[in-house]
Amino acid sequence: MRDLIHLGNKGFNLTELAAMGLPVPAGVITTTEYYRCREVVRSYSLAGHDFNERLREQVEAIEQETGLRFGNTRNPLLLSVRSGALISMPGMMQTIHNVGINDAIVRGLASWSGNPFFAWDNYRRFVQSWSMTFDVNRGLFTDLMRSAKRRCGVRKKREFTPEQMADLARDYHRAAEEIGIDIPDDPWEQLLAAINQVMDSWNLPKAREYRRIMNISDDWGTAVVLQRMVFGNLHRQSGSGVFFTAHPHRKLDRVVLWGDYATGDQGEDIVGGLVSTDAISLEQCRYDRRDPETCLESRFPEIYDALRCAARRLILERGWNHQEMEFTFDGPEVENLFFLQTRDMITAKGRNAVRAVFLDSPELRANLLTQGIGASGGVLCGVAVFNMEEILRKRGENPDLPLILIRYDTVPEDIREISRADGLLTARGGQTSHASIVAARLEKTCVVGCESLVVREASSRCEIDGEVIQYGDPISIDGNRGLLYKGWHPVATVWAGDVGF
Repeated sequence: MRDLIHLGNKGFNLTELAAMGLPVPAGVITTTEYYRCREVVRSYSLAGHDFNERLREQVEAIEQETGLRFGNTRNPLLLSVRSGALISMPGMMQTIHNVGINDAIVRGLASWSGNPFFAWDNYRRFVQSWSMTFDVNRGLFTDLMRSAKRRCGVRKKREFTPEQMADLARDYHRAAEEIGIDIPDDPWEQLLAAINQVMDSWNLPKAREYRRIMNISDDWGTAVVLQRMVFGNLHRQSGSGVFFTAHPHRKLDRVVLWGDYATGDQGEDIVGGLVSTDAISLEQCRYDRRDPETCLESRFPEIYDALRCAARRLILERGWNHQEMEFTFDGPEVENLFFLQTRDMITAKGRNAVRAVFLDSPELRANLLTQGIGASGGVLCGVAVFNMEEILRKRGENPDLPLILIRYDTVPEDIREISRADGLLTARGGQTSHASIVAARLEKTCVVGCESLVVREASSRCEIDGEVIQYGDPISIDGNRGLLYKGWHPVATVWAGDVGF
């Protein structure tokens, strides 16, 4: 059953990386066949018992490989439980991190790591990811986080003391209980329930909508990938990131690392567009005009070199398509690096053909508002919209009018809005966030990470350094250079090679 159909895109590629000797966290995959037979397994006790025994054997194998113990307070093994469809569906199904944690194990994790902040941060993350599988609005936890920051007088969560993070984690747990979400204390109950919840997320509205848009069959189902947690949030010398193996806007004629990473964060923070990120390579910094001292190549050269070697091995030696690869490192040395995922990189159509660019002029330069990160598409002139109601209203007035959706950040539930707009502009997120990847797959023009953008979705307006953009205002975005302009501007057609793409 070592094939894409049974293991899904994520699981199959991970087994390929592991077979090549690349560092992949120990794990096991429940196949798509189990998904299709799950109702029989759930209803027939002998089949359910057989599955549970097989799962215990596999978890014991992970324990043997890692030296950690699932459900043990002294050297706890925590697991990630992730979906894995045949065709990747970025962010559309659920993921649960840090499965196997409870109050006693949090304290053991604090002792094991010597970092109680990290232990309670993991518990907070577990509660949130668990709750999200019950279709809880992420705003519930966002509001708790913002309230705690105001109360404690901090701007970033890493500034909390361990005691404050513990209080916040308990607030998360209390809030989940108050809306009727049961979080089992027993690690094995957590694991079995997590597998079922991830499989059930195949039929979430956002997942069904994505499959409808992308013409993917509802009958395929999903594999579930269980892996040992690697902690990018362990300390400031750890981190997570995602990179492309080629320049996202140029010809795919060489291997160059291009993407996002952050220290002290787990991978979901990066792909969810929830944190500010830094560039991967020095070449990327030069292109995006970012500080070269902050990129992965400068700060963690051993990690960068290992990523580059792996990319060159896959693309140049093995003949793989260019990849989008997710990684985590729990220390600055090469032995601390692990690959969490790889999939074919989304490539723009017509890379060698003509491209649309804004016609340079004093008026264009005078109307430049800010620079973010160009994620996909060429250039686009349109009007600002902030929600589905405004998209439908404008579509009713003029079906051909280009619409640019403006958000502080995006979540997978926004797939309906993104699919119906022509462009996307966000204040947060990086080039490899789910919003960017989905926009690229839908062939939308997308600019993310405009940190000076203050979005007030409730009042359908945003502000950039004193300039106000409201619903219906004309704006222009450059999905190659990551630029935002006020007003509409002339567009020129050029050969891609003439503009360095």
